[in-house]
Amino acid sequence: MELLTRARKAEIIKDVKEKFVKSQGVFVTSFKGFTVAESNEIRKLIREKGGEFRVIKNTLIRIASENTDFKPINDYIEGPTALVFAYQDPVEIAKVLNDFVKKHPSLQIKGFVIQGKGYKPEYIEDLVKLPPREVLLAQVLGTIQAPVSNFVGVLAAIIRNFLYVLKAIEEKKAKGE
Repeated sequence: MELLTRARKAEIIKDVKEKFVKSQGVFVTSFKGFTVAESNEIRKLIREKGGEFRVIKNTLIRIASENTDFKPINDYIEGPTALVFAYQDPVEIAKVLNDFVKKHPSLQIKGFVIQGKGYKPEYIEDLVKLPPREVLLAQVLGTIQAPVSNFVGVLAAIIRNFLYVLKAIEEKKAKGE
């Protein structure tokens, strides 16, 4: 096993801290009995979804997570640990991990942190049921727009009805009544 120099450890800590800053979410995994082929496969799948799979020493993870939103990650670190950084949509990464774990039990999800809050592995099922981020944003926007468009519709109806009344008065006067 490679002995890390103090300078190399500092470099890794700085690198991991930067990854925390860039991440939307981080998943903690355990990989006992994990093969090289499985490792390569999961790395590729995660990279395709805008993430990164990285094996890092637990002590370095603990140091790097200090003073970040990902400090709760320390609750899930034990034994051989790999972090999965979700740089884009954490839901997409969760789906990849969840599917992979079902087929490859040598990889286990120990927990994850999203927006500074830690979650136990049981919650991954709830996370993967969420629609993609763009769909959620569209739903929120639709909810915000609904009252405004309803209000505009009501105003338009009032104006339209007023114009119908004016038109009726005009037609009545034109007939000489």
